[in-house]
Amino acid sequence: MIHRSLPLVFALTITTPALAASEGQQTLFSFIKPTDVVKVENQSASFPELTAEPTPEGEVLRRFTFSAAESPSLRLSPQAGVWDWSQAGAMSLRLQNAMDWAITLEIHIESSDGKVLTSRIALPAGPAQTLLIPLAATTPRAHGMRAAPPMPVSIEGQRVLLAETVEGELSKAAVSAVTMSMSQTDAPQSILLGRFGVQAGDAAQQAAYTGIIDAWGQYSRGQWPEKVSKDEQLREAASRESDQLKAWLVERPQRDKFGGWLSGPSFEAKGFFRTEKRDGRWFLVTPEGHPFYSLGVNAVSAWQSQTYVEGRESMFSALPKDGDALAAYYGERDSRSDSGASRGRSFDHGRWYDFYRANLQRTHAEPCHAAQPPLAATPAPAELAPCPPAGFNADRWTQHSLDRLQAWGFNSLGNWSDDTLARAQRMPYTVPLSISGDYATISTGHDWWGGMPDPFDPRFAMAAERAIAIATRDRRDDPWLLGFFADNELAWAAPGDDPKSRYALAYGTLRLTTDVPAKRAFLKQLRDKYRNQNGLSKAWGIELKAWELMEDPGFEAPLPSAEFPQIEKDLQSFQRLFATTYFKTIAESLKWHSPNHMLLGGRFAIATPEAIEACAEYCDVLSFNFYVKEPQHGYDFATLRALDKPLLVTEFHFGSRDRGPFWGGVAETYKEEERGPAYANFLAKALEEPAIVGVHWFQYLDQPASGRLLDGENGHFGLVGITDRPWQGFVEAVRKANLKVPEQLMPKPDTAPKP
Repeated sequence: MIHRSLPLVFALTITTPALAASEGQQTLFSFIKPTDVVKVENQSASFPELTAEPTPEGEVLRRFTFSAAESPSLRLSPQAGVWDWSQAGAMSLRLQNAMDWAITLEIHIESSDGKVLTSRIALPAGPAQTLLIPLAATTPRAHGMRAAPPMPVSIEGQRVLLAETVEGELSKAAVSAVTMSMSQTDAPQSILLGRFGVQAGDAAQQAAYTGIIDAWGQYSRGQWPEKVSKDEQLREAASRESDQLKAWLVERPQRDKFGGWLSGPSFEAKGFFRTEKRDGRWFLVTPEGHPFYSLGVNAVSAWQSQTYVEGRESMFSALPKDGDALAAYYGERDSRSDSGASRGRSFDHGRWYDFYRANLQRTHAEPCHAAQPPLAATPAPAELAPCPPAGFNADRWTQHSLDRLQAWGFNSLGNWSDDTLARAQRMPYTVPLSISGDYATISTGHDWWGGMPDPFDPRFAMAAERAIAIATRDRRDDPWLLGFFADNELAWAAPGDDPKSRYALAYGTLRLTTDVPAKRAFLKQLRDKYRNQNGLSKAWGIELKAWELMEDPGFEAPLPSAEFPQIEKDLQSFQRLFATTYFKTIAESLKWHSPNHMLLGGRFAIATPEAIEACAEYCDVLSFNFYVKEPQHGYDFATLRALDKPLLVTEFHFGSRDRGPFWGGVAETYKEEERGPAYANFLAKALEEPAIVGVHWFQYLDQPASGRLLDGENGHFGLVGITDRPWQGFVEAVRKANLKVPEQLMPKPDTAPKP
């Protein structure tokens, strides 16, 4: 038995590492035939047997058990000096999970100068595999995508588990230790170990990503019921779906022209969508005066499925050659950005390919057509490749997509949907006010889509006026327009519950120079209250020798404290002024340009109470993007109810990783079959909240498995796959839940309250 924290010393000594069977690999230590070249230490863990054991597959490995403890570990280090891994590309370890369930291992690779690389490994149950940890920081973004392909993968007949994400830094010429640990184990967990060593180059990393996308844009190494292997399957599926849609469309409940339910209570018809509270519940009301619960879908578009291919052509097994009919779906774009959503991403500009529209051509057996994208498609392709005349039928795609949505029980077009759908006048639609310009911005440290716009900057008001004038043009009198959104997922705060995150907007503003209008507004607010530095010093518990010191860049305000309550009050006061100025600017401009349409809020993903209160004051509807199991988990609804405003859930979804795209989304389920029940539960819980007037699913299509142009996201949370085939089980569950909404929402006709 090996004692805790003591080094292992074995009788047989081999002074030089043996080469592993695979070329380019070096074995530094074998747990089967251990030597004293490597020092082995264990903490709250042990080798329970003195000898190795055969696996069911016939491989001989050594069992190691992590005890139930806070952080049991196994540490490997040289008996003397350090390892020189300067010529290596990855650490390798032959291992097997000895449990019947997946376990998570934490790997730390240290160098003698204190630098550390770390990685968390999900080790699946099953046969042995070779774990590879790249010896430099990396993420799937280095390959142009949000999430990596499933692991392990078979490379030259060997199961390889390549670490997706490695963080930190390492001096490869002076590696001093490798530690493998688990976090807070409640019961003993065992693994089986073999060879430990290094591998030269990055051949395995390249092999893991080679040929992973097939000719239809699907993950080439996976299998699922809807996967396509020949074009005929696309046409056969389209024929079956056509018959199903006809039957489902007939079964919809009676509605007015705009989708309002005829069986519910009556409201005054005012010619445009609006809100009204009746008997404690908020309703959307159609232009004809009927109740409407917005069941929407975001990004219903044929123009948002391109993926970059330039520089990573080896990832795609069958890209069309120039001159082929399907080569018409190539294009060029540049998505480079310093936003948080794009940080660290490679392959973000150059040539792209559109598998979705290529599959539409395959399905309908028509030549491509250089159709122009809808005017308001967001994000719109910057450039479209020329095509031969007579091909992609935008009208057919539009009508077919609307047939699908209505047959599946939806009644609204969410954000970023194609304008062609709105112009068909079959479903109410929404429009984003995408404000951009050269105005000042403030960093909160989150900045996923960029810094916060400075509403005190006159250039912001001009940019907002310009964006609103463009968005409302030709829509001012459109009764089908549900309303406008004030931008999307602004960084009102930073992630976290600490004061620096909660008040990140105020702290970030004070660090800036006084040429930023927001800082001047903050300083004016403080000076109006305290008059001079003496008053502020006393209130904040600091020694400010001159007021001008606050004008310097980098000024750091103190943290809130019980002893000095004015600090927090002043931070809140500024953030309230900031949010009020922002929403008031937009609301007043929209009221001038489109007085009959609603402002549907700011689509909050992260927010502060000050921002939500200002939104409630100036917007007709509050809107939130909730990626949680139930809406009630997304925010404190007691606070929201007190504001007495209708609320729209503008994004939610449930994804999985077993249908091609590698990311399960922000709200992930274990498998495809769980997505439908998750949708039904979310909708049922939303209907329990009297303030919620609708929910919008994100999104219509799966994202490309190799990553979308905008930021490399590659999630499976669509109603439809990249081949334009619906996920049948999921859409059936969605339809069933959607069709139940009228009976859950409204009283029976004979008990309906009178208006």
